[in-house]
Amino acid sequence: MKSHSFWTIPNILSLYRIIIFPFILYLILTQQEFLFSIFITISLVTDILDGWIARTFKLQTEIGAKLDSWADLGTYILAFLAIYIFKWTDIKPHSLILILFFVFWLVSYLYVFYKFKGLIGLHTYMFKLTGYFQGGFIVYLFLFGFQPVIFYFALIWGTIACIEEIIIIALLRKPQTNVKGLYWVLKHLSKNT
Repeated sequence: MKSHSFWTIPNILSLYRIIIFPFILYLILTQQEFLFSIFITISLVTDILDGWIARTFKLQTEIGAKLDSWADLGTYILAFLAIYIFKWTDIKPHSLILILFFVFWLVSYLYVFYKFKGLIGLHTYMFKLTGYFQGGFIVYLFLFGFQPVIFYFALIWGTIACIEEIIIIALLRKPQTNVKGLYWVLKHLSKNT
């Protein structure tokens, strides 16, 4: 059973990530890397917490999935911008995989907007893990420095997750939130044909 209340802890955590976006952007633009690293870490931790709390305590809502997707979008934009401004000299020799991930990530967002006129909050298992891996990379990058193994692993995994989401969006006939992954979508489609 899914919760129908708007003011749940997961929704409040997602709202926090959306509301804090301008402040974190300000930290990036004013070159305050240390404060940025603290607040982006808080945003990444609240991203993990909102999903875990929603699933554990059955507080998942359709609006919550959409809020989380908007908050994720903002966090990714901030992370890309911060990496470019603060860490590009470390990343540049390895930038091809980052560009590849960014292209597939952007295509997945543009495709879902085109097909369903907005974010739908797929939240596949692959993309949840992508968030953990890439969030871990971002925290590690800003607290300890660049680690190529973590970088490549997080971005290769993320690229595969984006490709999976693009395929899922192509297969869905109507918007759905919280799909587990391509396997489950195909299984559901084969039952209904």
